[in-house]
Amino acid sequence: MSDFLYDRLADEFAGLIAARVLQPGERLPSVRRLAMQKRLSVSTVLQALRQLEDRGLVEARPQAGFYVRRRGRAPAEPAVRGKLTRPTFVGVNQLLMQVLHANEQPGVLPLGAAHPGPGLLPSLRMQRMFAKVARGRADLLAVGSCVRGNDARLVRQIVRRSVDCGGPLAADEIIVTNSCTEALNLCLRAVAGPGDTIALESPTYFVLLQIIESLGMKALEIPTHPRSGVSVEALELATRGGAVKACLLIPNVNNPLGCIMPEENKRAVARLLAERNVPLIEDDVYGDLHFEGARPWPIKAYDTSGNVMLCSSFSKTVSPALLVGYIAAGRFHAEVALLKTLASGVTGAVPQAALAEFIEGGGFDRQVRHARRAYARQVARMSDAVAEHFPADCLLSRPQGGFVLWVEMPRQVDALELHREAVAAGIAFTPGQLFSASGRYRNCLRLNCGNPWDARFDAALRRLGELVRARL
Repeated sequence: MSDFLYDRLADEFAGLIAARVLQPGERLPSVRRLAMQKRLSVSTVLQALRQLEDRGLVEARPQAGFYVRRRGRAPAEPAVRGKLTRPTFVGVNQLLMQVLHANEQPGVLPLGAAHPGPGLLPSLRMQRMFAKVARGRADLLAVGSCVRGNDARLVRQIVRRSVDCGGPLAADEIIVTNSCTEALNLCLRAVAGPGDTIALESPTYFVLLQIIESLGMKALEIPTHPRSGVSVEALELATRGGAVKACLLIPNVNNPLGCIMPEENKRAVARLLAERNVPLIEDDVYGDLHFEGARPWPIKAYDTSGNVMLCSSFSKTVSPALLVGYIAAGRFHAEVALLKTLASGVTGAVPQAALAEFIEGGGFDRQVRHARRAYARQVARMSDAVAEHFPADCLLSRPQGGFVLWVEMPRQVDALELHREAVAAGIAFTPGQLFSASGRYRNCLRLNCGNPWDARFDAALRRLGELVRARL
């Protein structure tokens, strides 16, 4: 063993990395914190970290610190798939429900549904907010209205937060809903009817396809890049001639790819659709969970004519059980508000008030900061496990936010058949076919990274990789 303190410290960390106590992509403690913990000088700690960097075990990131370097070559990203095809009626509901039920069998590891891990949600703090509201606002349980469903404090907080991402939104265009899914459903019903064509990304979130199917509409899949989002050129071509009735897009942290559209593309889409009078329904439910930099602006920020309906909720940041979402409905406010009244009445007053209390007290901002760091770390660990355990020719998305991964396997692997084997082995995922109206992506799958990493997930990815290899 070396007599130099920095050599000893470097060897200690090298052992932790080799034993995978420190995982690929994980951030090391800061230099000053390490110096205090180890009772060493800052210069000694820096020498140890530089030595680890020379060994290829860690990497320095500007203004972010030192991170464990990921092993081997990172898998390539999936390519943009397909060209524009004809609009098609959707038929995913029956198959999707079979997959979702299989994924939720007892003992199956939850890599399927895109839910946050319970331990990463502020459940106890929200419990206190509900108790506080219940004690101090008994009137909320006694007063009802058919049309006045918004909690004024919650709307104020939604408007306040929108200032940081191209807002402010107008308070009088906001409609509080029972979820983002209800918000999207109401918006689509307000601007389109049975048989109409809806343009959307490909791949896209399967719930959007479910809504389109339930309303008897047709889907037109627009090629989508795994880094920059929907193709503006293809969208321009698709919306010529007036065949497209509305667009349904997830520009900030697309599900399942995790990509964020560049700001210039968002501006171009807002202008293009406004000029052609094609309403845009924008799903921004993952927008707060970006990994780096400032909060990305929604396309709504570039809307000057009220053509964009912004939909979001607090299901991915606070609680999926809270069932509080909202719409900034623009010029379609009256139509959406009427449909909301007829569909479900007003959204629960107590959950709205508790959520407003939580946001006002700063709890939401702290929660989002914590969640962003946790999900970035978990996505990195899942990515490394896929790179290590899956065949080398698999392609892997590089999410810019959220907590899902998209994996493209060799063409001979059918994700639905693989899913049946995986569930039998106690592993869930979502097959790629469910993210397309036309059955594309049969050799792709989506993995949920919402749960804190532990040995169970590494073992599951190893087994899943073995099942993929067996099919080759």
